[in-house]
Amino acid sequence: MKNPSPRVAPLGKTIVAVIGLSLLLGGCNKAPEAPGDPAKIAAGAEPEMLASTDPLMLQARELFKPIPINAPVLAGNPATPGKVALGAMLFFDPRLSATHSISCASCHSIGLGGADNSPTSVGFHGKRGGRNSPTVFNAAYNFVQFWDGRAQDLEQQAGGPMVNPVEMASLTGHVAEQLSALPQYRTAFAKVFPNEANPVLIGNAQKVIAVFEATLTTPNAPFDRYLRGDATAINNNQKAGLKLFIDKGCASCHAGVNIGGAMYAKFGAVAAPATQYRPTGDVGRAAVTGDPADTYVFKVPTLRNIALTAPYFHTGSEQDLLKVINVMASAQLGQTLTPLETTRIAAFLDTLTGDHPDVAQPRLPVSDARSPLPED
Repeated sequence: MKNPSPRVAPLGKTIVAVIGLSLLLGGCNKAPEAPGDPAKIAAGAEPEMLASTDPLMLQARELFKPIPINAPVLAGNPATPGKVALGAMLFFDPRLSATHSISCASCHSIGLGGADNSPTSVGFHGKRGGRNSPTVFNAAYNFVQFWDGRAQDLEQQAGGPMVNPVEMASLTGHVAEQLSALPQYRTAFAKVFPNEANPVLIGNAQKVIAVFEATLTTPNAPFDRYLRGDATAINNNQKAGLKLFIDKGCASCHAGVNIGGAMYAKFGAVAAPATQYRPTGDVGRAAVTGDPADTYVFKVPTLRNIALTAPYFHTGSEQDLLKVINVMASAQLGQTLTPLETTRIAAFLDTLTGDHPDVAQPRLPVSDARSPLPED
């Protein structure tokens, strides 16, 4: 999905992941009362953009867009309450991994900004991945997935970690075998994909996980409210940081609805950063394309909720956001910031933290004597 559009008939973010569980599992679990702001659930309830004559606000509107209140629609994979509910179950189910100990949520924790607060994530038998786990929050607004863009959309991305030997390490056949062995999952897949003779497929698992992940958006950040016309949503120090962010050139890569996530860029466009931040062995997108021109090229990450997702860079090698700002200014823009400029830009970045998704961890189908066993 390259250009998500606002949802016409919203599903209330992740609320349907709670509401739909009893329907999917044949009424075996009573759904808790749906949380959330009713204004976010109402169809078409996107806040209007108020008229403004403020030069900074008008300039910002040319570069950035607020996150819609309602989740985006995935091209070719329309959302339904059943899909979102089933996707939520699979997102949290560790049995999609070979050892039955790692789920999507292990590396993309809802409580940790959609990431895992670790330089690189722990996978199969304690192995570490080669790159920092990007946040899953607002990932639907990225033009490609993974740091190197090897997945076109969330659906492709969802299948990668399941069969990656360093991550969840399942054989492709094991995922479907595991799900098919659980009657409640067979029922749920049959309801979501009623026209398929054999709906329990890894491809369908990817579809529903993607639909669930598309609900993990964080609208209504102070900066979103500012863009919509509330001049008091961010303070003067943060506005000064916004102006610096624009004037210094940060917005040349970090723009749009996701304040990034819409292009590739070479890390070290002007000056090579320290090897702790850009190790020579990870050539980025060049490993995907085979093109030497793509050496050290990566997808520009979103800056949404950046205050929640340390450590930073694809290496996860820097915990201090102030240092990150200075590294990026030097490596990408060839500039040296003053301490005041750095702290002001950081103050602006704090305004990008939006509403946290309301996600109730679902009760999962139980394994029984006929269920496949995990690997040792």
